[in-house]
This record gives sequence, structure tokens and C-alpha cells, in this order.
Amino acid sequence: MRTQVGIIGAGPAGLFLAHLLHRAGISSVIIESRSREEVEGTVRAGVLEHWVAELIKDLGLGERMLREAHFHDGITLQWNRQRHHVDIAALTGGKHVTVYPQHEVLKDLIAGLLARGGEILFGARAAAIHGADTETPSVEFCRDATNTSEMLHCDYIAATDGFHGPGRQAIPAAKRVEYQKIYPFGWLGILTKAPLSWHELIYANQQDGFALLSTRSPDVQRMYIQCDPADDIAAWSDARIWDELHARLDTEGWALTEGPIFQKGIIPLRSFVCETMRHGRLFLAGDAAHIVPPTGAKGLNLAVADVRVLSRLLDAVHKTGDLSVLDRYSATCLRRIWKAERFSWYMTTMLHKNDEDSDFERRIHFAELDLIRTSESSARSLAENYVGLPFDNGHE
Repeated sequence: MRTQVGIIGAGPAGLFLAHLLHRAGISSVIIESRSREEVEGTVRAGVLEHWVAELIKDLGLGERMLREAHFHDGITLQWNRQRHHVDIAALTGGKHVTVYPQHEVLKDLIAGLLARGGEILFGARAAAIHGADTETPSVEFCRDATNTSEMLHCDYIAATDGFHGPGRQAIPAAKRVEYQKIYPFGWLGILTKAPLSWHELIYANQQDGFALLSTRSPDVQRMYIQCDPADDIAAWSDARIWDELHARLDTEGWALTEGPIFQKGIIPLRSFVCETMRHGRLFLAGDAAHIVPPTGAKGLNLAVADVRVLSRLLDAVHKTGDLSVLDRYSATCLRRIWKAERFSWYMTTMLHKNDEDSDFERRIHFAELDLIRTSESSARSLAENYVGLPFDNGHE
């Protein structure tokens, strides 16, 4: 098989990249280890930055999003049993965030790509990347249906294959510098069949720790509480979960609306960045290159930002033949990545209870929250980061 760009992974980065390349007249093939049903059925959170929602509409894929998503002009911060609304729209010139689950985004991207003649090889596992530093790179893969090895020959390879995929490992260790921070807490997340309790996301830092109230649909809500990442989920009964959610979210005159819990699980929190994101004609994007804790809602958005940069550079090469523009990829992406890592770290440390913190540091976190309430410049900084920073177009 041959194509111009071989893409490993049908997550947000890979699918957005395929659409952007198609629009530029560049062919691609996506290799995805899971079935279509598995990709579309893996329920994940989704808070889209303003520009990502605009991109979805620009690609002609926004009809269902516009009909089913929730559009939020702000978020609510809560501490010491008090709430403060951060008016993101007013602070950013009318921008908002879109709450639309990642798996719903993927459904729209997959359907749209296949309708346009794009090629996705589901149930095909990438085994190895060959010749990344040559002019003729290729991806060796095996289809589950045939259990035989095949080769995808291409001009470039985009490894959008997640943290555990083969993409990053194909870059020699001597050329990679990796940074990681493991947080001493995790999130216990639930999906519950219940009506809306509040009109926007609530980020709470109460004495017992962090909680987040989010939404999926008018009758399905997503909620999280801080926990020990080593906890056994079996030790968290539904009653215990609701007790903790009420303790961390309820305020005077307001109580969380309960409902049947139909999904729950625990995820650890960590930050990770790989430098470099390019080796020859191999490019990393999304979770293959970076991980952020979910507190800042940056994971999907950073992945799309990576491929926005990559698609523009490949388009420039396609039009001019000037390969030197590809040298900009890592540096351009990493400037945005480190800003998102900073914001995610800031939100995480400010909103979580860390047993390693002194009482002094705990009071500092509450002071940071109160500064957002009292300082317009602090509130604007949070709002601008949350809704999506502008792109560094001068360096693209």
C-alpha cells in the first residue's frame, strides 16, 4: 500500500489530521488497532476550546455538535462553600467553550472522513516503523482479520498513537528528552443518569479535596472526586461516592441531584512531555508526545493544535517542495504545549488537596482562587487559557 501520509491511530489527532490533509489535497491512510465500534464506544470527556469547535464547523462536521452540545460562557469556582462565576465570554471578547464528549467528536470525524473517501484500516495494529530518517519511510502493520504483516509506504508518518504506541519509541532514545510529573492523587469519575444540577462546570476545592461537576446531556451527568490513585474502585460504593460529592459540592440552599451511577473508574494524574516531536519524516502528535492532567481540559485540544501545525507545514511542502519548513514543527508545537502544561499544573495544584502541602501552601491555594474573584487580570488570564490561547502564527 502507498499514500502520502501514513497516520497511526484514529484518535482526535489522527482523524483531524486526515481531514486537514484531505482539504489540502494530500492523501492519507489511518491505521487503527481497535474496531470502529471500540473507537466510537469509548466514553471520554470533551471540553472543546473555542477554536476547535470553530474548526469542526469549518470542516463541515458541526451539524450534530451544534444540535447536541452544551455551549458554556463561563465556569464556576467553589471554595470555602462559596461560588464564583468566571465569565469567560465577557473576559475573552465573546468566546465560549463547547462541552461535547470526545467519542461523539470521533463519531463525526469518522463518518465524515469515510463519506469523503478517506481510508481507515480498523483492526490493524502498527508493529514497527521503518526508515523514519530516510526519504522512504513505512509502517509495518498486521490486520486482525488476516493475521499477516503488511507494509504502508508513505512520504511521511504521523504517530498519533497515544502514550503506549510505537511512534515515540521509533525515535532513538538519545534524541529524546522526556519530562514527567506524577501527581499524588487521582480522579474517581462517574456517569450518572440524572438531570442537570448546575448550568455550567463547577470546579470545587473543599476541605476534603477536589470535585468537578460536568455534564454529558440533559439527563446524563459526569462527576469527579479526588481520590488516592491506588484505591480499589470496589471500595467505593455508590453511597460513599454520593456522600463525598455532597460534602465537596453542596452549598447552603443547594444540593447535588443524585441518580443511578452506570459507570465509574479511577484515573491517575500526570504530566508528560517528549522533546523532540520529530525524527526525520516521523512526527509525533497528541498523547504520543504529551500528557496533561484533565483539570485544565487541554488533552484533546492540544492534540488538535499539533496536527493543525503539522497539516499546514505539510501543505507548504506540498505546494513549494521546501522541506526546511518541517524544521519548525517541534519548536512551534512545544511552545503551546508547555503553556498548556503550565495551565494544567496551575489548575491542578490550586484545586486539589495535597497531603504533602503545609497549611501555609493550602492557604496559598485559597488565596489564588480569591485572586481570580477580585482581580480582573487574574480572571482574564484563566479565561484566556481555558478557552484557548491564540496561535503563534508568526512562527508557523
